[in-house]
Amino acid sequence: TDFDKGTDDLNVVREHKEEVIVEEKKPEPVDDNQVFTVVEQKPQFPGGEAALLKWVGEHLRYPAMAQENNIQGRVVVQFVVTKTGKVGEVKVIRSKDPDLDKEAVRVVKALPDFVPGKMNGHAVNVWYTLPVTFKLQGV
Repeated sequence: TDFDKGTDDLNVVREHKEEVIVEEKKPEPVDDNQVFTVVEQKPQFPGGEAALLKWVGEHLRYPAMAQENNIQGRVVVQFVVTKTGKVGEVKVIRSKDPDLDKEAVRVVKALPDFVPGKMNGHAVNVWYTLPVTFKLQGV
């Protein structure tokens, strides 16, 4: 038989270019070191978002210099929640003041373990963005 399983015939390909072939995608193997920004299941702080904000509020120590200079505002911190739920790399993506930035990073690094994010049923590393608000009392 000279039946060819594939075809190199370009005319055949041109004739059928209107057809759409939909293949079912198998879940891709997850790269262990890849850090995702969007996942099927986001990492979760034990107790949810409200518990996370409460924890940050309880552990935040207002930097003395920032307090004396009446500096307040929001520092946005981005960090990796690793596939084990630990806090990995931490970076400030919106700065307010060096002292406030440093304190926000310190608090984030001290966070307890999260429930890791998941992709295709596997725990993966995920970027997590957290705004940390510094507000002076009575101002």
